[in-house]
Amino acid sequence: MGKNNKWFVLPAFLAIYIVWGSTYLAILIGLEGIPPFLLSSLRFLMAGAALYGYCHWKTKEAISVSSLRRNLQCGVLMLVGGVVSVTWAEQFLSSSMAAIIVAALPFWFVLLDKKQWAFYFSNRMLIPGLLLGCSGVILLLGHQRASTGIPLRGGMGMQLAGSLVIVLGGISWATGSLLSKYRPAKNSIIMNAALQFLSAGTVCQVISLAAGEWEKFDAARVPSQAWIALFYLVTMGSLLAYLSYLFLLRVRPPAQVSTYVYVNPVIALFLGAWLANESIRPFQVAALAIILTGVLLVNTVKYHAVGQKDKSQQL
Repeated sequence: MGKNNKWFVLPAFLAIYIVWGSTYLAILIGLEGIPPFLLSSLRFLMAGAALYGYCHWKTKEAISVSSLRRNLQCGVLMLVGGVVSVTWAEQFLSSSMAAIIVAALPFWFVLLDKKQWAFYFSNRMLIPGLLLGCSGVILLLGHQRASTGIPLRGGMGMQLAGSLVIVLGGISWATGSLLSKYRPAKNSIIMNAALQFLSAGTVCQVISLAAGEWEKFDAARVPSQAWIALFYLVTMGSLLAYLSYLFLLRVRPPAQVSTYVYVNPVIALFLGAWLANESIRPFQVAALAIILTGVLLVNTVKYHAVGQKDKSQQL
């Protein structure tokens, strides 16, 4: 790692810890005036256009058909499946509840990454960790209650549906991430991100039109805080935090970068209580503690491997 880069490491970690943790509340506020698929479409298209414009101005990269196809697949799986599932579900769930369910994401990577099974399952704590994490998710699903001061549509059934959609979205995110890892497109990381954002934004726009969101949407009636939330999601969530994540993957071990999973739900929990009048219920705290303990157990072998690598580099 270069001497200049080390000064960006701490700010980059703060970005993925705090900013990504705050996007759950930003989504909730954005939904006050903008329908979920339209909100997601605007977010992705604006972020994608900014990144694409930068890449075209800086490098003038050529884009092949195979690269466009691969980024379309990853964009749909990761952004439409992973991120939009949370946006849709937050119509019925509090931001803190959504963030806690997303904390189970590392489990899906372990279960779906067959190429690493021999490595993962060499950890004796993996199975207990998986079972513990699943029990935390089940605790949440079994205690669905509206815990936000912002009125939510639907009853218990829609809250349960929202929770299950986030779980499926986590599986979709993990699938797309593994596809990107093992069969990457040949463009630069920033161009790939731009194409994924643009692809996801286009798909969301089609869904929004099919769902009739545009017919009911009146931009003049959207409260100012919803527009501010959208701007925050574009600039901070989809640009600053995402680019910080890509930077950290280049200069830090992935196991260390993935620690954002432990911090995001805590940030979301307290921001929801502070700014959105969401109540922090004992079962939420208990479920969060159980899920994060399970994630730690599952990742023990990763952290041990990172520690061994660091020691060998010091010798």
